[in-house]
Amino acid sequence: MKRREFIMLVGGATAAWPVTVRAQQSTMPVVGFLNAASPQGYPRPLSAFLKGLGEAGYVDGRNVVIQYRWAEGHNERLPAMAADLVQSQVTVIAATSTPAALAAKAATSSIPIVFETGGDPIRLGLVAGLNRPGGNVTGAASLAVEVTAKGLELLHELIPSARVIGLLINPNEPAAAEPQEREVLSAARTFALEVHVLNAGTERELDSIFAKLVALQASALVISAGAFFSSHSKQLAELAVRHAIPTIHTAREFATAGGLLSYGSDITDSYRLAGIYTGRILKGEKPADLPVQQATKVELIINLKTAKALGISVPLPILGRADEVIE
Repeated sequence: MKRREFIMLVGGATAAWPVTVRAQQSTMPVVGFLNAASPQGYPRPLSAFLKGLGEAGYVDGRNVVIQYRWAEGHNERLPAMAADLVQSQVTVIAATSTPAALAAKAATSSIPIVFETGGDPIRLGLVAGLNRPGGNVTGAASLAVEVTAKGLELLHELIPSARVIGLLINPNEPAAAEPQEREVLSAARTFALEVHVLNAGTERELDSIFAKLVALQASALVISAGAFFSSHSKQLAELAVRHAIPTIHTAREFATAGGLLSYGSDITDSYRLAGIYTGRILKGEKPADLPVQQATKVELIINLKTAKALGISVPLPILGRADEVIE
C-alpha cells in the first residue's frame, strides 16, 4: 500500500469514528432526569439512581443516554424543563423530587414517568393507587410528612426547656410543605409548644432565617423535608452552628455537615428504586403495571461534637436509638 493511500485510509477511519459513535448514541434509549435541586447538593441520591439503573442493566453512555435538567432551586423553571424533555421525545422521564414529579405529570400523559417523592403519591395526584398506579406514572415514595413531625418530638425530648420552636418550610414547594406544616403544628399542640412557621425558598432567604429566630426568641428549629433544603444541607448546618440554634433536618447530610440532628428517610433508597423502575420500563414494562415502591428506612444521626458545642447533653435513650453518632 502506498504511503498516501495509507494516510487517507487512517484519516478516513478517524473521521468516521465520531459519526459511528453518534449513530450508536442516537439509537440508544434516552432518560430525561428532572430534579428541582442542583447536582452539587445531590451527589449521593444521583449515585443511588445510577446504581439502580445499573442493577436493571443500563449504564449511561453504554446502552442509555441521560439528559439532565436541574432547576437549581427555581421550581418555576420545571414546567419548561419538563416540556423540553417531552418535545425531545425522551423514552422515560425520571422525575426526582415532588415538584419535578408534578411538573412531569402535567407535561405528558404518554411518555412513561418514574417519580421519587417524599409525599403521598395519591394525595399529590400522581397515581390513582399504590398497587395499581394506572396511566403513565409510577415510582418510589419515602416518608417525609411523618418524619418531620417526629423530628419535633425528638427536639422536645432532647431539649424539653425549648417551648418556642421555628419550623422552616419552602413556599415554592407547597405540595410538600403544607402537609408537613399541618403535622408539625398538630404535634406541637400535643406538647403545648409554640411553633413559628418561617418561609425560605432562596439562598438569600436562608441567611435571614436565623436572625428571625433570634428575634422570636425561638430555642430550636425544625427544617422540613424538600429538595431545596436537602440540597442546601451544608449551608443550613453552618448557619445553625454559627447562630447556636439546635436544629433538626430530615437529610443526613445536615448532621454530617455539622448540624445537631438529622432524622428522616434515606432518600438514596427511593432514588435507587426509581433507577430500577426506570430500567424496567426501558426494557418494555408499563408504569401502570408497576406498583409504587415504598422506601421505609428511616435513620437518626446525632452529631455529638455539635451537641457539646451547644452545651447539650444527649440522654442515653436517644443515643441508643441513633443509627449513627458523629464524634
